[in-house]
Formats: sequence, structure tokens, C-alpha cells
Amino acid sequence: MTTTTANPLEHTEEYDRPKYSIGDVAEKSGLTRDTLRWYERIGLMDYIGRDSSGKRRFSDRDLNWLHLIGCLRATGMSVADMVHYAELVRAGDDTTLQRLEMFRNTRRGVLDRIEDLHRTLAVLDHKIDLYEGRVAAIQHI
Repeated sequence: MTTTTANPLEHTEEYDRPKYSIGDVAEKSGLTRDTLRWYERIGLMDYIGRDSSGKRRFSDRDLNWLHLIGCLRATGMSVADMVHYAELVRAGDDTTLQRLEMFRNTRRGVLDRIEDLHRTLAVLDHKIDLYEGRVAAIQHI
């Protein structure tokens, strides 16, 4: 999948040109066609272009957007919050402060989850050490 790192095509006509079928995007993103259609229906995806026969066509911009949405999903962000974020993006630069706050709050939540996972990992490591010691003792009997 396309990443959100600096892309030399970004902000060019080529970057925005609808060229991928829904099947191509499903394969590149790992999302199902139904999920892509649902994202469009609920407003998580901006306008998706259509070819002359009315079939959806996605751009590199759309692929980058889907990558961001995947990252936000991984943070545990709700679909409602992701849709709200999409609405803020479409509203323009006047919403930059709100978007910044959303990402700061989400980042804090991710850091909290990482701390929880580190504590969980420590418990697992402790149990592994105990069981490895028991296995070693049993094997020496």
C-alpha cells in the first residue's frame, strides 16, 4: 500500500488522477470491495471518480487516504471520529487546529496503550521465565 511519506507525485495531476479500479484498491489496501463502498457511503472517502461506464476509479491520493484511515483504525479511533476528521479535512484550513487536537489526543491514547502493552509484556516475560525454569528442571530429572 502507498504510504504517507513524501511522495514526489503528491499535489500533481497524476497524484489526483483516478486510475485504479475498486479491485486494484482492494488488493493494494487489504480492504474488501464492500468496505471501500461503505467508506464512500458513510463519508469517510471523499468523492470517488467514475469511468465512462460508471465504475469507481481511485487515485494515488485515495490510496494515501486509505493508508491514513488504516493507521487511525489501528489507534482504536472510532469510525464516527474518523468520519468527523474527514469532514474537517473537507472543510479546509480553518479546521487545522481541530485536526491537530484530534491527532494530539489520539497520540496520547496510543502512548497509553503502548505503556499498557509494555506492562503486559513484562507479565508475559515473567511467566515465560518461570515456565522455562520448570521445563529445565523437569528435563534434568
